[in-house]
Amino acid sequence: MEKLIQIKNLKRIYKMGDEKVYALNGINLDIYKNEILCLLGTSGSGKSTLLNMMAGLDKPTSGEIIVGGIHIEKLSEQKITKFRQLNVGFVFQSYNLISTLTALDNVSLGLIFKGVPKKERDIAAKKILTDVGLASRMNHKPSEMSGGQQQRVSIARAFVDQPSIVFADEPTGNLDTHTSEIIMKMMCGMAREHNQTLIIVTHDIETSYYADRIVELRDGEVIDIRENQSILGGIKTNEEDEQQEDSVSSTDDITN
Repeated sequence: MEKLIQIKNLKRIYKMGDEKVYALNGINLDIYKNEILCLLGTSGSGKSTLLNMMAGLDKPTSGEIIVGGIHIEKLSEQKITKFRQLNVGFVFQSYNLISTLTALDNVSLGLIFKGVPKKERDIAAKKILTDVGLASRMNHKPSEMSGGQQQRVSIARAFVDQPSIVFADEPTGNLDTHTSEIIMKMMCGMAREHNQTLIIVTHDIETSYYADRIVELRDGEVIDIRENQSILGGIKTNEEDEQQEDSVSSTDDITN
């Protein structure tokens, strides 16, 4: 398999008075193209810090982060911003939607920064919102949607321009079990369909089962890397899509 991300002896050290806190302590990890990988660990394990490093949202104290052959830890702020615009999508626990914009405008926003003409932006945003089951919610603002619906808007925004990497930081953290299952199948199905690399951060062992590999962290170190023997992700059939969409429609109004 082709390596997409290479992490070499990565450290992130924070100073608290005279004490050094190792958020990451010598991480070595290869992530492959088109892989669905889960970073699993409890709060304080370093999983979100590692995600932020791979996404270029934070700089390491030392070590290397090579993405597609580029040492992103060496890039300037301007170049790393451009790198994210061209290559990366994000799904967050708290959705991070702009409250004053409709679902359609939230999804279209990233395409504006890439210079995509309005007509093409609208076509792409409408298509992917339909794909995630929100054809009737395109003109709704976040406050008019349930948690499950808002997260589907977040997924649509992350995948609309088919980035090579999608980072999902606790994507089911604010959702009930049933909606979490739908969200995970949706994200993994889209990643597999378009040959994208999906990196999921979670503390939930059940969420990790959707990944191809599980990387477990504790105290800033990798303590286990294992192949997942019970992969739940993948592309759903049309019949499964319809059954799940009916189920979501019946529960969305009470999902927070």
